[in-house]
Amino acid sequence: KMTQQMRDLQLAQARKPPGPSSPNAAKRLYRNLSGKFRVNYTSFDEGSLAGRGEKEKLRKSYLFQSNAALFEAVELQDLDRVQELLKQYSPEELDLNTPNSEGLLPLDIAIMTNNAPIARALLQAGAKESPHFVSLESRSLHLSTLVREAEQRVNELMAQVVNEMPNTDCSEKEKQLKAWEWRYRLYKRMKAGFEHARVPDAPTNVHLSVASSSSVQVTFWEPLSVNSAVVTKYKVEWSCSPTFSPPLGEAVIDKLKNLHFTIRGLVSGTAYYVQVSAYNMKGWGPPQASVPPFAIPSNWREYDGRAPRRRGQAEALDHLLGQVKTIHQHCVCHEPCKNQPQSRKHSVSKSLKHLFHPGSKFLKTLKRGLYLTAIFYKDDNILVTHEDQVPLVEIDDTYSCLLMQDFLWFTKVSCMWDEILWLRQCVTVSQSSCSCILQTRFKMLLAISQMQGLLGVQDLGQVFFEPVKDKQGNILIVTLKEVKTNQTFESVRWVPICKLQTSRKSVSSPEEPTALDTLLISIQDKLVYHQRSSHALSPGLYLGYLKLCSAVDQIRVLVPERLPNILCHVKIRSNPNISREEWEWLQKMASMEEPISAEPEAETSQNHLFQELQVAIKELMTLINIPLQEAKDFRLYSQEVLDFGGQVSFLLLLPPSDDVCTAPGQNNPYTPRSGFLTLPLQIFELGEER
Repeated sequence: KMTQQMRDLQLAQARKPPGPSSPNAAKRLYRNLSGKFRVNYTSFDEGSLAGRGEKEKLRKSYLFQSNAALFEAVELQDLDRVQELLKQYSPEELDLNTPNSEGLLPLDIAIMTNNAPIARALLQAGAKESPHFVSLESRSLHLSTLVREAEQRVNELMAQVVNEMPNTDCSEKEKQLKAWEWRYRLYKRMKAGFEHARVPDAPTNVHLSVASSSSVQVTFWEPLSVNSAVVTKYKVEWSCSPTFSPPLGEAVIDKLKNLHFTIRGLVSGTAYYVQVSAYNMKGWGPPQASVPPFAIPSNWREYDGRAPRRRGQAEALDHLLGQVKTIHQHCVCHEPCKNQPQSRKHSVSKSLKHLFHPGSKFLKTLKRGLYLTAIFYKDDNILVTHEDQVPLVEIDDTYSCLLMQDFLWFTKVSCMWDEILWLRQCVTVSQSSCSCILQTRFKMLLAISQMQGLLGVQDLGQVFFEPVKDKQGNILIVTLKEVKTNQTFESVRWVPICKLQTSRKSVSSPEEPTALDTLLISIQDKLVYHQRSSHALSPGLYLGYLKLCSAVDQIRVLVPERLPNILCHVKIRSNPNISREEWEWLQKMASMEEPISAEPEAETSQNHLFQELQVAIKELMTLINIPLQEAKDFRLYSQEVLDFGGQVSFLLLLPPSDDVCTAPGQNNPYTPRSGFLTLPLQIFELGEER
């Protein structure tokens, strides 16, 4: 029995699959198995690549069809379809400048059929003419060849249709015949359009202006002629001689969205003559000299060698702030803070996740006092606490100082959100002996730090230009910040503004609304103000109107609601530069004691500025609701041109000296129409800096 059991055991062991004889063998087995599985995955990836290849082929086929559709739309003169395709696809996707089998581009067909609207649409999209047409003779020969081949093909198909019996092939031949007959007529129309076309007339309204001390700018309009072919490019030439001999340079403009060109790298104080000519498929037309005929690169500062007002100011202020910080580093008030770890700056996305939990220190209701609230908004939603309340912290519950002075100080602090901790450390010296004003401002810094800590974000946004008050003695200082990210936050709710306003109405008293009620009722107006105050003017020279009004504790400035960070204004022209000659003429006008006719000579830059100013003053008087006859007592500020970043500049129009600033109780007979507001001067200055 024992022998039989041993035999059975040996047989069973022999039937078992052989296992790995060592750990290395096990690893080899794993690698082999992994390799087999990797083969399967590779096959899957190759299938994906093949699928992507098929998709790419389909995409190219689709784009090829769109290219064919564009040619068809141009040939059929379907402007709507052309505009639709140009909007739907990029020029590269349409192969806009790749010739078809006949050597033609969409723009060639449009200009040779004299379809100006389609040609202009193609030109603005970046279309070019075919490079095969190097001369008038080559274009004429190419068109003649196309007409001859199309006519030959029509004759061949017509003979086949006439001689063959009616069947399926004959029906197909008839379709081909109709298509070639239509193409034959198209080529004949293109050939006729080319033969009857003539070179373009000269461009119109060619105006030359001084762009800087080393550049001039020329603007122009299309030729007035309607019989010539579509203009596809322009040439700007310049020289120091009125005969353009020798020429100094030229530039070809084939991007026709904006008809202007700036000639750079010129010598200040040198006169430059400029002329412009137009080109179509028949060649270049005659040049048109500019008005004025020449311009001298210069800037108004060259009149008296004045340096820019703000040159080095930002660097000087940064240096001064650094010196102040260095002095305060060893101050007693900083000793407790030396060993504190540097506070970590939280990102908006991370900090807001852990905001507004039930244990936060945001206030729910108002008592009598001074408060800080931060409005974070995104689209039509506003950020609130779990109690459906805007973030609110207390500044001072026994406030009794001058509000406006402290408020204006707070707005200046808003330019240093990152420096609040340092400012707090500087104000803590002998706090017990400080005045009421210093104590209040220290409490403001504490409230800012509290708000920053609870929100986990240092930038609280822009301060609204006036506090919100109620009859119970509550005062709200409001900051506004737009959140432009698309993140979602776990423990924070974005609530629609209308929903928050509705829920607030249900718990508030209509007879005695609190400052919070007033804030939420007017929240849309405040958000609009915040958005508009960050808008910028387009480049150009503007005429601004300076009007101030004074109160007991502040001076306010008149601004338009649509752009509250800029004075009331109208645009004079797109070129922001004032040349030396123009500024010299303005100085002569300002020195005249009696208003007399001071119209400069015709065809000069001074005359053009004179005409532009006349139009701008009339427009501005209408805007601010002042009778035009009163303008004779107004004057231009002649001390300087206000320059904002080199792209925007202002000339100031001032009312009579007695009316520049309206005193308290003084009636202003001409009040602006709706659409204006008055800002505290310090708030306006901060907004202009932003």
